[in-house]
Amino acid sequence: MDRSKLVLLFNTLKYLRFKQAFYRLYYLIKNKFFNQKYNKSISNDFSRITWKEFFLYQNSFLGNNIFLFLNIRHVFDDKIDWNYSNYGKLWTFNINYFDFLNQNNITIEEGIILIKDYIDSDKLLIEGKESYTISLRGINWVKFLTKHDVKDLSINQALYNHYQRLLYNQELHFLGNHYLENGFSLLFGAYYFQNEKLYKAAKKILKQELEEETLKDGAHFELSPMYHQTMLHRVLDCYNLVKLNDWKNHELEVYLEKKAIQMLSWLDKITFKNGNIPMVNDSAYGIAPTTTQLFGYAKSLDLSWDKAELSDSGYRKITNNNYELFLDVGHIGASYQPAHVHSDTFNFELYFKEKPIIVDTGTSTYEKNALRQLQRSTESHNTVKIGNLNQSKVWSGFRVAERAKIVDLKEKDNIIEATHDGYKDLKILHTRKFTTKEKEIIIEDILSKDTNNTAKAYLHFYPGISISEEGDSIRLKEYNILIHFSEIPTNINVSEYDYALGFNKTVKAEVVEIDFDRILKTKISL
Repeated sequence: MDRSKLVLLFNTLKYLRFKQAFYRLYYLIKNKFFNQKYNKSISNDFSRITWKEFFLYQNSFLGNNIFLFLNIRHVFDDKIDWNYSNYGKLWTFNINYFDFLNQNNITIEEGIILIKDYIDSDKLLIEGKESYTISLRGINWVKFLTKHDVKDLSINQALYNHYQRLLYNQELHFLGNHYLENGFSLLFGAYYFQNEKLYKAAKKILKQELEEETLKDGAHFELSPMYHQTMLHRVLDCYNLVKLNDWKNHELEVYLEKKAIQMLSWLDKITFKNGNIPMVNDSAYGIAPTTTQLFGYAKSLDLSWDKAELSDSGYRKITNNNYELFLDVGHIGASYQPAHVHSDTFNFELYFKEKPIIVDTGTSTYEKNALRQLQRSTESHNTVKIGNLNQSKVWSGFRVAERAKIVDLKEKDNIIEATHDGYKDLKILHTRKFTTKEKEIIIEDILSKDTNNTAKAYLHFYPGISISEEGDSIRLKEYNILIHFSEIPTNINVSEYDYALGFNKTVKAEVVEIDFDRILKTKISL
């Protein structure tokens, strides 16, 4: 390994917690040299719990062994291959989640056939035995079996075996949303089997991780609005479970209610009026429950909330009668778990009269390829890139080495100004100042010194928006919005980029690149 790769690796690993490093080594040794059994026999006489469904997944099982995940449809001609990997690991993960058990139009008979086919394939499972897939699948099986009152010992035995595997293989080497998902699922398993060991583990994880992973303003600390929606969905599910069932005397009910309200408040604040969330960091359409669905679920549980005051998430949102401006002036999320981070400091999204105008390019793949690297890079966001450098050193799909840090933040009336040090290799600080008025937004970019590298500011426009160049300005024809660049931009170039409509689905749209030397002023007149 060459020196530059070693430095990159060191600058990535140094942010890990000791616990993560320890458990990576522990699981490596345990799984290589110790063959632990997870097949303790159970009876079928445990008490039944109650489950009331308020949310159903979109249809991904289409009948006749046809599945649709991540915008890719596949037909299994003969037997279902639960390890099918031709479309990447995330597709394989999805078929192992079993969300389709709780979709709109699946029958009890179809669900049981699928579960039993899965159990028959147990010895062949690969991704299906990973703790993350066990966690999501466990919740889905518990919901399905409970609401349809299925009492099948072979299914319960398989489910219990999977929960034993999860109990002794919690994702302490990852932490973050993976470990939290373990806790959510263990709670469902604990209630379903009335199992003290599962409950003790679940309670420990939920109390510890929800406290750490929910920031003061209510955001999930990985700072992906999509993952926030997913984590909120799980909190609502757990609150629903605890509220409905007397086992443990509703012990976690008040705590889960508090966390749900915090997270609802943040989501209410950052969601655009048309229901969209900002597509920042790893966010994509069609994966998590929508804000509208989550609010409906919460209201069905008699929860109420107010909008949060945005603070430590680093996100800000300015809303008036004409526009909504979402912007990022914070550190990257979860320093020891930045798998879903993009190099996007000072990125922003602009909606005009509830229509997306300037947007994040979004996420369409989790495969470790050039497209994944591009979508995480600085040039795919509405911010400034110097030369060929990223503000934060994103690499290898889910890793980040050195990170841009906010070294100064000033907020006053209608002005937000921040400075980051992501270009410290060049000994350059980047300051961006947002000034917002009723019908005007001014963005000022200032580099702390001249650079021999070209500085580029990027503006990515929503698909279908056509741009005309007018000297040092551009005009958005459909909306008659004028964007003027001053302080002598050296070049304005309009080209195309791929906007992510979801996983494995993109469409062409226009991006404007503005070259400048040290100072650039962008005035958006609406």
